[in-house]
Amino acid sequence: MFPQALRELGWIEGKNVVFEIRYADDQLDRLPELAAELIRLKVDLIVTYGTLAPLAAKRATATIPIVMSSAGDPLGSGLVASLARPGGNVTGLSMMVPEMGGKRLQMLKQVLPGVSRVAILWNAANPYPALVFRQTEGAARGLGIQLQSLEVRSPGDFHRALEAAARQHAGALLTVEDPLTVGQRTQILDFTAKNRLPAMHGLREFVEVGGLMSYGVSLADLRRRSAGYVDKILKGAKPGDLPIEQPTKFELVINLKTAKALGLSIPPSLIQRADQVIE
Repeated sequence: MFPQALRELGWIEGKNVVFEIRYADDQLDRLPELAAELIRLKVDLIVTYGTLAPLAAKRATATIPIVMSSAGDPLGSGLVASLARPGGNVTGLSMMVPEMGGKRLQMLKQVLPGVSRVAILWNAANPYPALVFRQTEGAARGLGIQLQSLEVRSPGDFHRALEAAARQHAGALLTVEDPLTVGQRTQILDFTAKNRLPAMHGLREFVEVGGLMSYGVSLADLRRRSAGYVDKILKGAKPGDLPIEQPTKFELVINLKTAKALGLSIPPSLIQRADQVIE
């Protein structure tokens, strides 16, 4: 989506732009090393995903422009001085909608009216999932649901965290959107299928590969919009002068095949609201 959006703006890979792509592969401690490597290559601009990657890039350079494609809380995490006038060398898009956690819990309750204990899987090393977790805690109290916190900080934490949900008999699972949880979605979905555990996810990427439901921002839309920032900066705009934009596209995706496998009936009201139903 991002390269295509850049092409539409006249930036063609191999013609007038070159991509230097680096992945941390869920090893968050590698982010500073990868940022330093890009700076040594003297790149003109750095595009990042999530919150921890732009933080690592900002610590490594105060001059190379950094475009966030999906940061959680750019202001609270110290990435920018202001949403309207970021200042410095960082700008881009925020995916900050912490109240999503409560909305997901409400939808889960519609599918499972009798659920009383829900586990929530979140990356405690990332400031934004912590915000979502706290907001979900408040919503859980209002719905009479006991929330079980499953904190992870690295890929090696997932097995222990998920087994704790099974051991304490959680009736359902919530996952908070984050590069770490998205990167481990196969492990998460294998666990929910094996344990017949209904789950609501923060991103459609889970549901497309077998998850039950997701409600959250459209990452594809954020990536597409981030190309506009790159275009403006490469044409001379200063990142500190470009306001941070908020998500505008949200999507509910439901996998009826997974629902059938779990013996669940999805309420028609939810199906009607869905942006996509996978059958």
